[in-house]
Amino acid sequence: MIWRLGERLEELDQGEWEAEGCPAVFLTDSRNARKVLDLAGIQYENDIQLGQIGFCKLETQQECLVGTLCIPKLLDVLGSRYRIYFFINQDHVVLVDDEDFSMRLIRRIKRKKTHQGETKERFIYNYIAEFMSRDQELLMQYEKTLMGMEEDAMQGKIERFQQELMPIRRKLLNLRSYYDEMMDMGRELEENENGFFAKKQLKYFGTLSDRADRLMSRTSHLLEYAQQVRDVYQSQVDARQNNNMQFLTVLSTIFFPLTLITGWYGMNFQNMPELKNGYPGVIVLSLIVIIVCILIFKRKKIL
Repeated sequence: MIWRLGERLEELDQGEWEAEGCPAVFLTDSRNARKVLDLAGIQYENDIQLGQIGFCKLETQQECLVGTLCIPKLLDVLGSRYRIYFFINQDHVVLVDDEDFSMRLIRRIKRKKTHQGETKERFIYNYIAEFMSRDQELLMQYEKTLMGMEEDAMQGKIERFQQELMPIRRKLLNLRSYYDEMMDMGRELEENENGFFAKKQLKYFGTLSDRADRLMSRTSHLLEYAQQVRDVYQSQVDARQNNNMQFLTVLSTIFFPLTLITGWYGMNFQNMPELKNGYPGVIVLSLIVIIVCILIFKRKKIL
């Protein structure tokens, strides 16, 4: 599909575009990418394999800019990603996308934006800003989840805590790397090494870099907060272990003198006092020892 760059993105067929020869945005899939690149006057020698895209980057070539986007799906950050090639030359922008993700973005831009694509710089800004527009909301959801987990941990509700926390930390790590890549891409676009962009339009790419930087900072903050929440969980686990050890220590302290007493009376010496009628006495002595130990522990607030 082809859209004319202007105040509004107007859809054209190939015949209309060839007659007008205006700057345009081309959207195609990997099967038709070569034909569309030739149509836009872009030469790219490497293979176009969307499945091989692993991260966001920008490559500067002599006659064009070649970029790859590897965008996490917000509902499945750890799962599959949207993988897109984009090519930019002096006049045109070509998007290569085997899914309908770019089409949905362009439709949202046409529906929401007053200034949709007066220039290719404005279109690129709108395109990237649109797929990053919901990330702040996603990070807020992670923050609320972590706050809830922290409150539960402080109340001692720590069942399945690790199973819930670890996926969140992995998602945040993935997002932090993604925002770092997008920040670098924005800076490389702003450098305008090939001179494809008008200098007065470079501010848009600086805005994209700043947005990615803020998102990365927010994600780093959430990772630190997740570590704090984990520390709260660990303190609760340690407290439970300390209580269990304290209980076992109390039992050991109580039974140690009882063991000593039964050891003495188990020797069965011939001249041992109370050898014949000592059993009730041992019971009474043991009860006295237990009561005394409990009173001592209560006074020291151990029980």
